Amino acid sequence: MKKAYYNYFLIGSAVLLRASGITYLSCSVTMTGILLILSCIGLATGVRGYQKLKGFSYTLWIFAAVTAAMFFPKYFVSIGNFQVKALMVPLLQIIMFGMGSQLSFADFAGVIKMPKGVIVGVVSHYIIMPLVGFMISRIFNFPPEIAAGIILIGCVPSGLASNVMSFLARANLALAVTVGAISTLLSPFVTPSLMKWLGGQYIEVNFWSMMLDILNMIIFPIVAGFVFNIFVRRETGLKSKIIQLTSYVVIVLLTTLIFIKVKDAGVREFVIQFSKSMAWFFFLPMIGALLLREYLKGETKFMEKMLSLVSMVGIALIICIIVASGRDNLLKVGGLLILTSLLHNLTGYSLGYSFSWLVGLPERDRRTIAFEVGMQNGGLASGLALMMGKVATVGLAPAIFGSLMNVTGSVLANWWRERPVKDDEKVELPVV
Repeated sequence: MKKAYYNYFLIGSAVLLRASGITYLSCSVTMTGILLILSCIGLATGVRGYQKLKGFSYTLWIFAAVTAAMFFPKYFVSIGNFQVKALMVPLLQIIMFGMGSQLSFADFAGVIKMPKGVIVGVVSHYIIMPLVGFMISRIFNFPPEIAAGIILIGCVPSGLASNVMSFLARANLALAVTVGAISTLLSPFVTPSLMKWLGGQYIEVNFWSMMLDILNMIIFPIVAGFVFNIFVRRETGLKSKIIQLTSYVVIVLLTTLIFIKVKDAGVREFVIQFSKSMAWFFFLPMIGALLLREYLKGETKFMEKMLSLVSMVGIALIICIIVASGRDNLLKVGGLLILTSLLHNLTGYSLGYSFSWLVGLPERDRRTIAFEVGMQNGGLASGLALMMGKVATVGLAPAIFGSLMNVTGSVLANWWRERPVKDDEKVELPVV
């Protein structure tokens, strides 16, 4: 598409924005909403014509989605007798499956190759963000469930977006992938512990139930992605394949034991749950990979693009559902919650970068850890809020944080991209 056509979208967006102001003054709420949504869509399309701005396109699509949820919430709450929020967990699982399908055991080699950066990244993430969230909840005196949501978004692992921002900023992408993967794999143990410790004063937190929810929403889909990756790419040796598949079966087995503890179930329920989990997250991705391998004849780029598209649409829809469900609460505390979410996010970037500088990591790694600390898995936090039955309150902070971090992350990534790191840069400070 020629640049002139992108300019038409930008001009149209400006006209629609102006028109929405006129309709707002004339008290036509429905038309104002429609015009604002179209304006965001036009802007999201138009910026793709400019190299320095195209990174903001997806963020603007998120704004269009949030606008739709605020002006037309009923369409994202229920369709007939169907509750739309029931789609949140399956969507999150598909997103995490997409993440797992792009990973392999080789991605964890970073722990051996750059242990210092990985340790600093993971420890910083799980210390800085939870404590900052806790301090914000105490200082600003939000209602208990809103405050719990602020702490929750601080306690979850880093999200996929942080890897994208590290790539755009030309930071250490290998370190980003490793830190993100390890923080995610640790989340079934760390997130419930932190949430019970810091957020337990605001809402009731069941450690084992939250651990099971994280395993079902995050770890199982990632395992399914690993299994899919093994069989679709033909890059894994026989010995490595046996070791990996055995470890995945053990993960399913251990998760089923946690299910028995949480549900206080018996042997029969154990067998049924184990069989279901193996069918959905082990055998189904294996069979699907083998079929796709034959159909695609080794060409996986189309599949990767489709998984990426589904993930982006899924994230936007999850945010829509949460915003629509919590619209009334958002109208009451929205301004302050936006401010505190922005504060939480920017503090994460600043402290992550500063701590990395203090321990003597190189500039490229500092930038990576800034993103890994400041950007969170809002989808997981939203899913946990749903499983608690509090998506309209606890789920608000994750929805807002998730939208804002894409804006700030894009700005920071593009700023750093214009200031590339010299390959021969020396570390300024000795290791502490």
